[in-house]
Amino acid sequence: QVQLVESGGGLVQTGESLRLSCAASGRTFSSNAMGWFRQAPGTEREFVAACSGSGITTSYAESVKGRFTISRDNAKNTLYLQMNSLKPDDTAVYYCAARRTVLLSTSSGLYLYWGQGTQVTVSS
Repeated sequence: QVQLVESGGGLVQTGESLRLSCAASGRTFSSNAMGWFRQAPGTEREFVAACSGSGITTSYAESVKGRFTISRDNAKNTLYLQMNSLKPDDTAVYYCAARRTVLLSTSSGLYLYWGQGTQVTVSS
């Protein structure tokens, strides 16, 4: 069982930055591939970024490539999402998720554990 708790969301203006964190329970964090997903009102949950258990392999949605960076500190059981040059279209609830394998995936259906989400609002 893995419990995930996101933090770091908030209200920012266009062009500003935020860093989201996801604290994970358990002693085998490095064996879990991790991902960030987001959901805006009236839309389906969409993939944002993911990384392998080691953090060496990463993947990004085209809409955030070059602006967002996913990283992890396995010693601290923490996943991060650095978000730069934020746009109003980035407004959503952001969720972190974990797989029971080191292999990353862009598909939300392959993630077993989910956090409660943190709201990110970008004003124009």
